[in-house]
Parts: sequence; structure tokens; C-alpha cells
Amino acid sequence: MYDGTFPLPPLPRGRARRRTARGPALALVAVLVTGCGADAGSDDRTASEPASAGGFPVTVDNCGVRTTYEEPPSRVVTIHQHPAELMLSLGLRYVMVGTAFPDSAVLPALRKDFESIPRLAEREPSFETVLAAEPDFVYGGYGAAFAENEGRSREAFADAGIDTHLNREYCGEGEVTMDDAYEEIRTLGRIFGVRERAGDLVADLRRRVAETTEAVEGAPTVPVFVYDSGDGSAYTAGGRGLGTEIIRLAGGRNVFDDLDEVFGDVSWEQVVERRPEVIVIHHYRGAGSVERKKEFLLSQPALADVPAIRNERFVVLPLTATLVGVRPPHAVADLARALHPERFR
Repeated sequence: MYDGTFPLPPLPRGRARRRTARGPALALVAVLVTGCGADAGSDDRTASEPASAGGFPVTVDNCGVRTTYEEPPSRVVTIHQHPAELMLSLGLRYVMVGTAFPDSAVLPALRKDFESIPRLAEREPSFETVLAAEPDFVYGGYGAAFAENEGRSREAFADAGIDTHLNREYCGEGEVTMDDAYEEIRTLGRIFGVRERAGDLVADLRRRVAETTEAVEGAPTVPVFVYDSGDGSAYTAGGRGLGTEIIRLAGGRNVFDDLDEVFGDVSWEQVVERRPEVIVIHHYRGAGSVERKKEFLLSQPALADVPAIRNERFVVLPLTATLVGVRPPHAVADLARALHPERFR
């Protein structure tokens, strides 16, 4: 829990009211921009903070909630790690007053800034804990960030005068792709008045992916099984999730790309039949250690003849690497090096 070690910045004066409304759930985040010219933030700026942010007001439809921002939010709490990493990648540390629920090791380039942000809770914080940080914007990574049964619904925050944004992956409709990751970055760039930074970040991430796909072009496609968790059955990545596209761009093929879900259960008999040559193990808090997962897989007699088991070809990816945000392009490069090491010598 936050212990006051890091001082919270003062509340800005004279903030404009925002208009929030609810409409039908949308598969994509649409951003409508009107108007121009509004100064952002307070006078106490850092090197990362833009001198001004034009293009406001900005209206965003996000998972059925429409919000009009008259100016960029200035006090932000992120719930879950991938929203925090996205914010930091956009140079927005100066508005972050709290974060919660780190899943895995933070990207090295972001670690120092991430550790300087007050940690409000080790898992999802209570509504009251979030309110105590006095945010004007809460950005959630998983749907659980705004769990109604725990008092953190988006309506509850709206009633408290706090705007919210949920990672587009959890709007609940359609297949999740790398384009969703890029659009999420652009959307946050619009909300915070840092469109150019967002565009530069997307361009850099696209370049990373392009360099990787060029490196593995023409290499034999490697059958890959994703093991998230499970013992009686295997909980794995299906064809509707971003993980399948990451595998494809890295020069592999998800052996369960025909599973019409983002994640779902399959039988071990199916795993044996599909003969994966590499197993990707997801690492995240609360799902057991990677070593324990490896030991379980290697101890199952029924899996002994699976090529990935026989050759002990395991690749570990943090779950956050497969979620909409800045991580997926990095995951493409990491996975490609494991699938096709000969292309990166």
C-alpha cells in the first residue's frame, strides 16, 4: 500500500469540468477531435511535459463510455502494469500519482520511473484508496480494474468526478491485433495532448516489428503451443488474441489458432496431436512459477513424445508482453530470436 514515501503533486487550480456519457459498447475506440488551443497542466513542468497541448476538446468513445476532455488529465492512477508502461513510454511520468498491481519485471528503460510512482496496492486497489490519491483520470488494464462488485465501477468514478479509460482489449468485442496496440497508444496521445510523441512511438514499434519479420522471412514456420496454466486441461492462447499474431510475426504458428477465443481450455490429447516444437510459457503473478510449470510439463508421460517436451524448447514471455500496450512488438523480437536463433547470429 502507498505509505507516503513519494509526495503527491498538488491538485491543479481551475480545472475545466469534463462531460461523460454512456452509450452502446464499441469494438474500437473512436476519437473525435474538435476545437484548438488549451494550455496543459500546471506551471510546475518537467522536461517531459509539453509546453502546451492543442486540439482540445477531445471526445473519446471507450467501451461504451463517451468522455469529452477539455484539457489533458493532470493526476493519473493506473491499475495494472501495462497501462503504466504505456504512459511512461509516452513521457507522461509527470502526471502519474499512483499505480497498482505490477505483474512482472518492468521494461528496463522504464524501471526507474516506474519505481518512483507511488504504489497504491499490490493488486487492484480499493475505491477509497484510489480516491485518496485525488486523481482526475484512472486508466485500467484489465476489466477487473473497474469491478462493479468491488465498488470500482466506471460509474462510481464518474459520480466522484473522475474520468476513466479501459484498455481497448477489454471492450469485449472482436479479434485483438497489433493494430489495437498502436491505436491504444494514439488514443492516449490524443487524451494527453502528446499526439506527436504517440505517433513517434508507434512508428518506432512498427519498425521493430518490421526488422524482426524481415529477419525471419523465409524461415520454416515453427509450431508453437502457449501454456498459460492448468493441469487437468491446458489453458492456452486462442486465435482471437494478440498472442497468435505475435507468434505469426515471429515466424511461428499457434497450434491452437483455430480456437475461437482469446484464451480457452484444450485437452492434453489435443496438445499431443498438434505436436508443437516450442512451448511458450506465460509468466505472471498468481499463476505459479515458471520452473513449476516446466516441471509439470516435463513430468507428464503423455507429453513425452511431443517435440517441444522431448527437446525441452521453452520460451518464457510475461503475460503483459501479449497485452495491448507497448510490449507486443518487443515480444515479437524476443520470440523470433528463440524460434529462429540462426537468423540473429
